Amino acid sequence: MNHAVTDSPIGPLTLVGDGDVVTGLYFPHHWTRPDRSAFGPRDDSAFPEAVHQLKEYFAGQRTEFDVPTRAEGSDFQRAVWAEIAKIPYGSTATYGDLARSVGALPHEVGAAVGQNPLSIFVACHRVVGKNGKLTGYAGGVPRKEFLLDLERPPASERGQLW
Repeated sequence: MNHAVTDSPIGPLTLVGDGDVVTGLYFPHHWTRPDRSAFGPRDDSAFPEAVHQLKEYFAGQRTEFDVPTRAEGSDFQRAVWAEIAKIPYGSTATYGDLARSVGALPHEVGAAVGQNPLSIFVACHRVVGKNGKLTGYAGGVPRKEFLLDLERPPASERGQLW
């Protein structure tokens, strides 16, 4: 295991992994961030393709990621994360939508979403509350709002003047 830290418009991002496989992507003050001692040594040259794709994403040039990832979690958590991965760029789904997909209650889905170790790569910021309400996010609601705004099509593409 090793980790790298890269700058982003929403603060430094810590990528954790083994070889080229990313097993975690964390924000500063991430709610569910593991103890740093589990990250292994810091090597900011690690995960060059993941860093490159993140830079493209933040520049509005990438809508999907294809870096190798591995998320450790229970079968239920992995099922929820797989459903999150199906939410297209620029779209959202509710906790209720995901709950219906996996046969669970929305609060159970919320707990699994909060444990997602691959923020941004598995875009849990696209999961919203009823009626599109922005609810908790492991990186903080302002980051969630930033990421959703980043993915929002320009007003002209939405049929709006602004």
